[in-house]
Amino acid sequence: MKKPLQRVSGFTLIELIVVIVILGIMAAVAGPKFVDLQSDARVSVIQGVEGSLRSAATLVYSKALIDGIEQNATGTVAVSSGNVTVAFGYPTADAAGIDAAIDIAGDVTSDSAGVFSIQTNCSVTYTAATNATTPAAVATPVTTGC
Repeated sequence: MKKPLQRVSGFTLIELIVVIVILGIMAAVAGPKFVDLQSDARVSVIQGVEGSLRSAATLVYSKALIDGIEQNATGTVAVSSGNVTVAFGYPTADAAGIDAAIDIAGDVTSDSAGVFSIQTNCSVTYTAATNATTPAAVATPVTTGC
């Protein structure tokens, strides 16, 4: 009397190889996307700094309007972070002006000309108001080197 063959369940070698090949293809396609996350993060930080500069300039100008010094070539506005020097109501482009109006920490640095950067060619520039009719400006961020 012959015993019936038992059916063995499991994966064949071919099935395992196909799965490994599919996983390899997925890793090759998705891998480069994850490698460039640092650059994407730096671009996002510079865009966030741009938004902070615009908001801070608007808030300081609002405070200058309340204080009645928006037409003055120089002045000081008291905000929660301290005093901010202003020109025509907008923060000046230096440490006592826009730097004092925003709280930037981490890898973002600023110079005395209102340029905030993470690294070369990854920056945003704040330009102070030069007269009572021209408001302060925040340039579109430079992100070619992020």
